[in-house]
Amino acid sequence: MGDTVQSLAGQEEARYRALQAVDPRAPGALETFTAGLHDESWRVRHAAAEGLRRLPDPEGVTARLISVLGERGATGARNAAAEALAGMGEVALRPVVDLLAHEDPDQRKLAVDILGQLGRSEVEDVLVHALSDGDLNVRVSAAEALGRMGGDAAARALEGLLDAETVLMRLAALEGLAALRRAPPVTRVMPLVEEPGLQRSALRLLGWCSPGASTVRICRALGSPVRSVREAALVALGTQAASLGPYERGELDAVARGVLGRIPEVTQRVAQALDGEDVQVRAGALVAAGALGEASLALAVAEVAREDRLLREVLFTLGQLGPEGRRLLLSNMGALSLPARTVAAEALVLLVDATSVPELCALLEWAEDDLRAVVVRALGRTRSPEALTPLVALLADPSLSGTAARALEQLITVHPLAALAALEAAVEQRTTPAAVAVLGRWGGSQVLPLLRRLARDEEAPWRAAAVEAASRVDGRAGLELARGALADESATVRIAAVRALGRMGGKEAGSFLGLALNDEDRAVRLAAVEAVGVGGVTERAQDLEVLVRHGDGALAVLAVRALAKLGQVGAGMLWDALGHPDTEVVKAALAALTSAEGTADGAALAVSLLGHPRWDVRAAAARVLGDLGRSECLPSLQQALAAENDALARMALVDAVAQLSGR
Repeated sequence: MGDTVQSLAGQEEARYRALQAVDPRAPGALETFTAGLHDESWRVRHAAAEGLRRLPDPEGVTARLISVLGERGATGARNAAAEALAGMGEVALRPVVDLLAHEDPDQRKLAVDILGQLGRSEVEDVLVHALSDGDLNVRVSAAEALGRMGGDAAARALEGLLDAETVLMRLAALEGLAALRRAPPVTRVMPLVEEPGLQRSALRLLGWCSPGASTVRICRALGSPVRSVREAALVALGTQAASLGPYERGELDAVARGVLGRIPEVTQRVAQALDGEDVQVRAGALVAAGALGEASLALAVAEVAREDRLLREVLFTLGQLGPEGRRLLLSNMGALSLPARTVAAEALVLLVDATSVPELCALLEWAEDDLRAVVVRALGRTRSPEALTPLVALLADPSLSGTAARALEQLITVHPLAALAALEAAVEQRTTPAAVAVLGRWGGSQVLPLLRRLARDEEAPWRAAAVEAASRVDGRAGLELARGALADESATVRIAAVRALGRMGGKEAGSFLGLALNDEDRAVRLAAVEAVGVGGVTERAQDLEVLVRHGDGALAVLAVRALAKLGQVGAGMLWDALGHPDTEVVKAALAALTSAEGTADGAALAVSLLGHPRWDVRAAAARVLGDLGRSECLPSLQQALAAENDALARMALVDAVAQLSGR
């Protein structure tokens, strides 16, 4: 038996591949593909339909497909022909419309289905007319087609069908209007909600009505014993909420709260929906949970974050669950999935208050690194003086130091004296030099004596922190400490002094940076080059031009970048950089070309590099020429493109040619 099945599967695959290999221009291709429409395998029929759309005679193909639609008893072939016609485009439009006059209702239904899939607005009136066809199946198909592609005329026609005699037509009208997102007056839909066979579709359509009476009826449906009815109501509630601003959303929540609060077991039903598979149902369940404000739903709400599309609504809903919901999240973070923990932590940043500090500190004990960073942010949002001690301690954690410093800044504005006292205590207790940096930003002149003392500390990290902090507190004091630190035995302290000088800038700082540019330690020299650019010290431009020719590629790169910041990019310096043996220096020079003294010189330099041995340099040159926008460079780019073999460099050249060609 197994061998037989395997043999049949192999035969199907062979037929499928044979159809895919048929040349659409070959004689007999039309007959081959038409025969494929009658295959017993849907894969083969689909391949035949795809092949027919590729044939060079679309009119002939359309005629053949229309003939296949008339083959009674060949359901698979007729459906495959309909699929092919739907992909033929405009050429199939008139023949399919003509088919609506056929005496066979099956062919008229197929024609309606095809027109709906074609999605052409010009057939809207034809489909509206088909709503009055003598065959019920044709009328239903016409309503479904209008729901997929109709406009105003379709909406009016479908609304008229809400009073149709047959339940099937009223159902098709409801579904079509919901697909069009065109809600009729609430009074037209409300009676249909009471009909068991129409209730779910009518509820979904109510979701496109303005909030108010429709919201009341939607929420009442959450008391239904039928799960599918409740889910339709939740979809409608989510639809209404999605289009509202904050004020209107508040009104909707108030209406929903008044109704939902009177429904027995509504909390359990919302929790069940939050754990469902349907995204639209979960979106509506989030709205219901937020309206209820039921803290016990916090964990279920957070778990919905596993669906990326609902992250914003999850955050909004968590914010509606109040302090009890927040406490429930904090105490159960370990039980949540990773996506739920992440979004819950983000929500906590917005929800915490002064009472949250102990729970947040407990969470720090076990949370992952990413989550710990969010918890640190939340500590800053508590605005509680109790958060000062843990945040100051976290300054010693390299992975969290920056986040903790920013969180402390939030607390310093609320509790300045307590914050500065905590920071000074941390310094006195030698907790971490990072506390010195925060003191420098916020302590003012009153911390200068402490900084002067620390600048003479036995340990280099504390001296370095004090020198940098002083430059933020007072310019003269910062300059004095930086000048002394340039003679420090530790390269770390000298680098801190260089950074401080760069931050302060000015002629006096420039003279000291000249000394640092000749420091015996390479790291100090690198920092000094950067500081010249940051501080705008143009007096040191000549020193940088010399460094452009330095054999150390890192120094030369930083020198080029610093000169660009200073606006001192001349042709001579560029030629020196472009001739450097280190290609990173060459690329830095290319990046600086757009700020060259004359763009003509810059363009000439870039053109000269289109033949560079390195592909990345050629690509960088092409990008620069595209940005410069000088049309006289177009022939050079075109010539380089014709000779280029590297794929990435070719892409850069193609883009540059397009830019200069105005395409």
